Amino acid sequence: MLFILGGVVCLAIALMLDTRLDSLLFGFAGGLIAPGAIMIIKYFYWTAPQNRSRYAERLDNERIELGDERKERLRDKSGRYAYLLGLPVLSASVVLFAILGKLYLAGYFVFQYVAGVVIFRHLNHKY
Repeated sequence: MLFILGGVVCLAIALMLDTRLDSLLFGFAGGLIAPGAIMIIKYFYWTAPQNRSRYAERLDNERIELGDERKERLRDKSGRYAYLLGLPVLSASVVLFAILGKLYLAGYFVFQYVAGVVIFRHLNHKY
């Protein structure tokens, strides 16, 4: 409910005020309202009587997966590799940022995320 409330507040501010932050506020509104609605829908779906046993099983599996020492180490390693890979990219981005502007920074964010996921999957398959 707090996500939806925050999104509605951002939307109301964006609609009432005419500032340079309108596009950012509209983005926050969409970014808060949609996940909030999805969370509410999932809550009602998983708390329905016919889904409670599946949800308990799912929570058990998730707890086991998150506590798995091998996967925890692999997540740590993939994060470190993504960080080390990101340092030279970030160094080059200082120059490219001046040339290409903010679009490059958004691309770098996507690159960091994808690199972490790809490295984790590679390590998970390897070990």
